[in-house]
Amino acid sequence: MSQDNFYHSQIISGQAVSFKDYFGLMLAGNLYLPEKQTEKAPALVIAHPYGAVKEQASNLYAQKLAEKGFVTLSFDLPFWGESEGLPRNAVSPDTYVESISAAIDFLSQQKGVRADNIGLMGICAGGGFSLAAAKIDSRIKAIATASLVDLGTAARQGGKAEAEATSTQRIAELFGAAFAYTSGTADFWSDDLDDMAKEFYSFYRTPRGEFTPKGVSKLSTTHPLQSSASKFMNFYPLSDLTRLLTIPALFIAGENAFSRFFSEMANTNSGEKQELLLIPNCNHIDLYDDTDKIPFDKLEEFFKENLK
Repeated sequence: MSQDNFYHSQIISGQAVSFKDYFGLMLAGNLYLPEKQTEKAPALVIAHPYGAVKEQASNLYAQKLAEKGFVTLSFDLPFWGESEGLPRNAVSPDTYVESISAAIDFLSQQKGVRADNIGLMGICAGGGFSLAAAKIDSRIKAIATASLVDLGTAARQGGKAEAEATSTQRIAELFGAAFAYTSGTADFWSDDLDDMAKEFYSFYRTPRGEFTPKGVSKLSTTHPLQSSASKFMNFYPLSDLTRLLTIPALFIAGENAFSRFFSEMANTNSGEKQELLLIPNCNHIDLYDDTDKIPFDKLEEFFKENLK
């Protein structure tokens, strides 16, 4: 097993960048350029898992794909990491999706980018936000997801419970209550955690993937605000894919992943240009950082075939 979330490439160049979204929020990112780039190249936006930041999974993908000849951009979603947005950790699916289009705006203005050859790589729920963006932004020419999660479907599983919890918290905040957080990764280990919670803990709460942005409380990392959590109930990234997702799509999932059915559902509901790739002996989190299991060669082949 080769878990390498904090990989630092020695053969490409990278720099911290910032750019504004449609609503004026300044977003923080990392721009990576291929080695000795002499001509314009296709580009990829990398969307990180939800509750994570660009330093978790996203930078790894961005660097590995830059090594294969792409200009890549990883960035923090609004309200998270080093990107602007108040309140912090707010749930706003539309704003997340818009930020992907803003990242495309930024890439399309770079001298070394072929602006008509930009693709998306979404990890976990970042894949859901990427699919939603791909349905409405025609500048996106190809999309791949790894360990795809649809947080809309997940939120609706509990019926009205999420909406009731959100409404209760909003009322409390009107009368001066402090912000409250929900879901995310357990802050402390317990043998009573279910298998999925233990899997997330193994990444987000251990040296394998733990990262706390500057100025952020460790106890708030990965946790969205309860007072906005119900907004995911109106989020449908896997709907209308047959009609609206008309670009090539590659859905990558671990054979043993709890989230596998999301990729299978997206593959079934998409058009004629989609492909499902199942990775043997692989769980959900493995596709965040396990370089022996993440199929970077396949991603290179897919994007080079469809971004030309």
